[in-house]
Amino acid sequence: MNADVPGIAERLSRMIQLPTVSAELDARGSAPFEDFVALIAELYPRVHAALTLERHTDFGLLFHWVGRRAAPEGPLVLMAHYDVVPVDESDAWPHPPFAGAIADGSVHGRGALDDKGPLIVILEAVENLLAEGFTPARDVYLSFGGDEETSGGGAAAIATVLRERGIVPWLVLDEGGAVTDEPLPLAPHPAAMIGVGEKGTLTIRLSAQGEGGHASAPPSMTAVRRIARAVHRLGPGTFRPRTPKAIARMLTLLADGAPRPTRILLRTLGALPPVTARVLAALGGDSAAVVRTTVAPTMQSGGTAANVLPSQATATINLRIALGESVATTVARVRRRIADPKVDIEVLGGDDPSPESPTDNAQFALLADALAVSHPGIPAIPYVMLAATDSRHFHRFSPAVYRFAPLEMSVAQRAAIHGVGESVEIASLERGERFHRTLLERLQ
Repeated sequence: MNADVPGIAERLSRMIQLPTVSAELDARGSAPFEDFVALIAELYPRVHAALTLERHTDFGLLFHWVGRRAAPEGPLVLMAHYDVVPVDESDAWPHPPFAGAIADGSVHGRGALDDKGPLIVILEAVENLLAEGFTPARDVYLSFGGDEETSGGGAAAIATVLRERGIVPWLVLDEGGAVTDEPLPLAPHPAAMIGVGEKGTLTIRLSAQGEGGHASAPPSMTAVRRIARAVHRLGPGTFRPRTPKAIARMLTLLADGAPRPTRILLRTLGALPPVTARVLAALGGDSAAVVRTTVAPTMQSGGTAANVLPSQATATINLRIALGESVATTVARVRRRIADPKVDIEVLGGDDPSPESPTDNAQFALLADALAVSHPGIPAIPYVMLAATDSRHFHRFSPAVYRFAPLEMSVAQRAAIHGVGESVEIASLERGERFHRTLLERLQ
């Protein structure tokens, strides 16, 4: 390791100090991203000496570590991203968001958890194993994206290249779940939540035309009113709830550590998926989002003055598509619910949800084995991710894609992701390194 940067906390601090805000690329320029690439070359010289680096687009970094044998089942792909979301300068951070402050046993700043912390524990494990002369049993790829928070183009390009080369990963591991102290309000005990699937995304724009003119004599149906009616029709009940297999299994496994009344309830819910879907949907919030496609109006526009009828109005809707559905079926459902041919529906972008990766295979068992070393006594629990990750570009051709960062995240820490006061404990980073080290050592 670089003698000038003695520990993982200092190395992560230096990463955080580079404002790799992909949404502000036009304003900040590409320098922070190039500086980040140079920084990991400086901090991890053995990685750069022993692994081959390819760059795909301006933001995709693909490191290739050749294993002892060419496994017919394919390589291991470890993923992370080094871009971060913007910071609202008016927010009161306890430490400046890009200072990388080290205080109270933690590293503070934007990206500490999302996703430079999970990225650095991968590099730490590889660098340390290389220092010991270790070579993995099969090929390993490190796939790091610099635009996950915007387009994910870097990861998409990497996935495309591997697929074109006929490389089908045996296991893909990206960000997602974490070791949490309260996976559910009914199960307030630590668990390692491993995402075995993720919801799809869809953004649509609704638009309508209307008669313009003076607001003193409006027609019965203006463009704004037509759009407002369409948005109103897309309420929480637009999509029927359904329980993915992973959620039923999650409830059953979480029951094992719960008090008796809660244990009975969780096991009952796990055994009755139709009932579970209705119960979770009724709870609302994250619980409802797990079992149904969600609909979130995010932007509306129309009009130029308070006393002028706009000739057109629009609304942008963001949907997160439940497992088992698709972009096509979701658009069709939206059209049926709006039931107005004068409202145009334009698809701005979308990805189908992932399939569910299995939990009864060697890949999931390897994750659980590594977890038993880094976080003894913490069970590996499958769940479905609500947000999108770069791994979505791999799940269409790789049979085992999982989403888990081996770091502890309390409820407050999870709330700070994309928010204020993001931080990670140094001890958590050390355990994360141990997880990836064990994963690589036990890879067959």
